[in-house]
Amino acid sequence: MAGADERSMLGRAFLVLGAFTSQRPRLSQSELSRRTGLPLPTVHRLCRQLVEHGALERADDGTYEIGVQLWELGALAPRAHGLRQVALPYLEDLYEATRENVQLVVREGLEALYIERLSARGAVTVVGRAGGRLPLHASSGGLVLLAFGGGELLDAVLAAGLERFTPATITTEHRLRSTLDDIRRTGWVTCREHLNIGTLAVAAPVSRSTGEVVAAVSVVVPAEKDPAPLIPAVRAAARGISRGVA
Repeated sequence: MAGADERSMLGRAFLVLGAFTSQRPRLSQSELSRRTGLPLPTVHRLCRQLVEHGALERADDGTYEIGVQLWELGALAPRAHGLRQVALPYLEDLYEATRENVQLVVREGLEALYIERLSARGAVTVVGRAGGRLPLHASSGGLVLLAFGGGELLDAVLAAGLERFTPATITTEHRLRSTLDDIRRTGWVTCREHLNIGTLAVAAPVSRSTGEVVAAVSVVVPAEKDPAPLIPAVRAAARGISRGVA
């Protein structure tokens, strides 16, 4: 019985932690109660315990935000940490060549998780950020991961619905399947204003020696730029990272 209670409490704790987003990085106990559906006394108790363990931090105004302890633990995740170590020299070279937004993404469920991002001060504004998530069907890196993710993943993405972010977002099954076919054939994708107006993204896959695609490299530039010079640079970075992936 105690084990069941502990599992229940752990699940509730993750509900609380999962309520924070990049748009709402700071929440009050009342907001956490509304977003999780948990009673306020339960949220109060969980917040106190999570603060004690460094998973949450309490601000002077009584609101909460994710604690540094979670960041430290997350940095130990092999899939992200090892890949970032291998990728950084190539991402830095790509950044120096473009002076724009350079990103490394992996798949987490039905979303693209950004595990690294390099950006110049004057670079075009983008939605993605390190540690943030974007939908697979609407982001360049996400489309690459979806293209090599298998039929079951594609079915799940289609079942979840193709949300529109801009007039250029892929929102039909026919166009999505056609785009994924092109990615598998060419080894890269160009997305002009699929996720936010004014940007153009180019992405290519990172794969193991077995051929399994484990990540994607992307660069985001102003929409008016010609993608042609970017394609070989992004593909070269992706191939370099692939050689170092175990």
